[in-house]
Amino acid sequence: MRRIKQECPRNPKNSPKQGNGMCNKRCQSFASRMKSASGIKRVWRAAGYSLDGFIAAFQREHAFRQELAVVVPLLLLAVGLPIPWRDTALLCASLLLVLIVELLNSAIETCVDYISLARHPLAKQAKDMGSLAVLLSLFVAGIIWLSVLF
Repeated sequence: MRRIKQECPRNPKNSPKQGNGMCNKRCQSFASRMKSASGIKRVWRAAGYSLDGFIAAFQREHAFRQELAVVVPLLLLAVGLPIPWRDTALLCASLLLVLIVELLNSAIETCVDYISLARHPLAKQAKDMGSLAVLLSLFVAGIIWLSVLF
């Protein structure tokens, strides 16, 4: 997995408040590299980062693995059902929505944990809201599946 360290010493010389918008030269060179890529090179890099994200989620997130174990067979079932293609697309989209929301929830939890592992009411609130978003996406998927199949 690719690891890019972005250290930010927050020294007054290179502070973003000084107007240069970068914390240090290392960040600036990283930003320059990312902005300089265009066309197929940028798409290729983005695909690599997406693959890194999938691998990280699969390795570290138990809930993502559980949902993936349910979503993949249901996707195959949805494609195999003798229903109009619009209904198939709706079923598949509802399942992918669950995975998307789970990934966003995991990203929120990772950011909160990165900032501090200490218990804080706002950290709990952020994690609880992410969990609620996942639950609501599961309800939406269930409602769609029930409405299409029955």
